[in-house]
Formats: sequence, structure tokens, C-alpha cells
Amino acid sequence: MKLASKYNRVNLITSLVVLLFTGVIYYVVIHFILTEKLDRDLGVEEDEIKQYVKTYQQLPLPASYLDQQIYYRPLTGNVTETRDFKYTTFYNPKDKEMEPGRSLVTIVFLKNKPYEVNITKSRVESEDLVRIILLITLGVTGILLISLILINRFALTRLWKPFYKILLQMKDFNLTKMNEITYSKSDIDEFNELNESANLMASRVKQDYKDLRNFTDNASHEMMTPLAIINSKLDTLLQNGPFTEEQGIILDDIYKATGRLSRLNQGLLLLTKIENNLVPDIQVIALNELLEEKVRLFKELAENEKITFHLNLAAVKVNMSKYLADVLLNNLLSNAIKYNFKGGQIWIVLDQDSIQISNTGNDGEMDLNLFSRFAKSANSEGMGLGLAITKQICSLYNFSLSYKFETQKHWFSILFKNSDKAKVLHR
Repeated sequence: MKLASKYNRVNLITSLVVLLFTGVIYYVVIHFILTEKLDRDLGVEEDEIKQYVKTYQQLPLPASYLDQQIYYRPLTGNVTETRDFKYTTFYNPKDKEMEPGRSLVTIVFLKNKPYEVNITKSRVESEDLVRIILLITLGVTGILLISLILINRFALTRLWKPFYKILLQMKDFNLTKMNEITYSKSDIDEFNELNESANLMASRVKQDYKDLRNFTDNASHEMMTPLAIINSKLDTLLQNGPFTEEQGIILDDIYKATGRLSRLNQGLLLLTKIENNLVPDIQVIALNELLEEKVRLFKELAENEKITFHLNLAAVKVNMSKYLADVLLNNLLSNAIKYNFKGGQIWIVLDQDSIQISNTGNDGEMDLNLFSRFAKSANSEGMGLGLAITKQICSLYNFSLSYKFETQKHWFSILFKNSDKAKVLHR
């Protein structure tokens, strides 16, 4: 959930709770104030009746008006003077219906005889006034709440626009392309600080990456001479006469170690060239013909393991380096054979949008970091650079390389439909 949506949701829930709570309190307070006013009016009527009884020594005549009723009831026995307010109903003779009312029950003494006096007033006007005030308050609050939501929605979206702009550029930041994080000045200090921090971080990362790349490049070049000297000395040593079995084993181990080191050095050099886009031999390549050629080259190796190829190749041409296309297909096909079982199968499907190479395998799904450098299985004798080089070649030409393990088969897919460097040329 986005921050603005989260903020709007919290703001809306909080506002609704506050609105409900304050609405209840407001209703209770207004109702209490109007009830107190009714009670004071009833008290005034009570005082007038008692004053009339005291002056004239008789009860006023019972009265029935549109909003007030007064009636008396004689009492017997010992009666103490009481005064009680209560809610009741009031009959409206005009509308001929019962209405809510408020009554005051009190006692007056006339010639030492107690009489119960019941004064009742209608609460219709008070209830209507409370309802109108409450509806007006809720309406105004609702309008304010809706206005607040709309303002938050549009104002916050505009307010956070610089943040999302920086975030989008950070997502699209590609270390190998050395692109910059651009930003227009904002009047929000935090966004300016975020932009400065992002640019500072990007500069440090690019510098570290450049230093590491230079180190790898220089180290790989510097290793070439010692390796050449070692291989030359080994050749010279082998020409100097017979060796014992133990010496032959030692020399064989040295040859294997230097060969492994040479392949590692060549892989690192190739990665450096790809990252720096130093492989310029761009040409039109017929991928279907190149795949057929590669299958013929790998066929003898596959026949030794009784592995069968199944080809479904459309006529597709692309613009890319012939050398890198060879490396790309060599790595994928060698993996398809290496991680297959005896008597297994390999399927190669080529169309205008993609290449799919799948093979049977009983080793289960590969590690999700298989495209990282030096990532390899425990029983692999390779350098762990093959798929990393393949991934880097695809990144160079904006291809999309993916892997999945499904139906007991390893699937490697290369999508090149949206590539802008290696354009697909349809026949």
C-alpha cells in the first residue's frame, strides 16, 4: 500500500471516529441544555401556581394549551412535599397525536390539604431544534471531511511527486550504464536532502564499481604474462626427458591448475569487456542457422550421453556480436548437456520473440543465484562464470533472461522482443 493511501485511510478512519464521538457528545450536551431550559420554564410555572394559591387561597383553573397542560389531583394521608421532573408524553389537541413531553410533579397545600400539581410541556420544538442543530453540524462536518479527503488525495499526490520521481530513478539506476539521478529543486527540505543523499550514494557506488572493475581488468591482464610463462616452462620441462610416474602426476596437476586459472582469467576478461561494451563486432546473425551449427558441434558430446535434441526453429535474424552470440549459445547448450541425465532430452524453440532451451534433469531446481558470479552447484567443476557471462550478454542487448524448473525440466528463456540494441530482423 502506498504512503498516501495509507495516510488517507488512517485519516478517514480517525475522522469518522472523532466525528461519531463528538456527534454523540454534541447531541447529549445540546439535549441537556434544552432540557434544563424546559425545567426552568416548568419551575416558573410552579412558582406562579404556588404564589396564586398563597394569594387567593384557591387553585388556579386547570389549563390545556397547545404546548402546556396543568392539572391537579387531591391527595390523602400524610404527604411530604416533593418535586420531581420526568419525561412523559403530551397530547396535542391540534394535531390530535401524542408528543414527547417533560413534566414537573410537585405538591401544594391548600388549607392544609395536599394537592398534586402536574405541569407538562411539549418537547417537540426542543427535539426538532436538537435534530436540526445536529444535522447541520453533521452536514458541515461531513463536507469538511470530504473536502479534507479530496485535498489530501490531490495535494498529497502532488506533494509526494518529487519523492516518487527520485524513487523511480533509483529503481531504474543501472550501475553498468553509469546513469545519473536527476532532480529538480523542491521547496521541501526533506526531498532535497533525499536527492542529495541518493546522488551521493550513487556516486560512491559508481566509484567503487569503477575501482573494482579496473582492479579486475588490471589483475586479469597482469595474470596473462605469468600464466604464459608457466605454460611455456612446463612445455620446456616436458621436452627434457622421461619422468617418473609420480613426477608425471605432479605435472598433470600443474597443467590442470594452470588451465583452470587461464579459463578463469579469460572469463573475467570477457566479463570486463562486456560490461564496458568493448565487443564492437556487431553484425546480422541468423540465429536459427547459428543454433543448428551449435547443435552439430555439441552432437557428439550429447551422443556420448545418449541425449536427444528436438529443434523447432523459426527464421530469425538479430544485430549483435557474433562472438558474444557464440558464447551465449555455448553456455546454454553446455549447461543443458551438463545438467542432464543419460538418455535425456533437450528442446530448443526459437521464434520471433524468444529462445527457449529446456532439458530433462533429476537434480531439482537450481539455486536462484545461479546468474551470480562464481555461483555453481557442489558437484560442478566449472568456474561459476558461464551463466554470469550469459546474463551480462543479455543485459548488454536488453534481453530478458529467466530460469524456471517445471515438469522435471530446466527452462532457460531469452526474450528479445523489446530490445533496442539487438533488433530482430524479420524475413
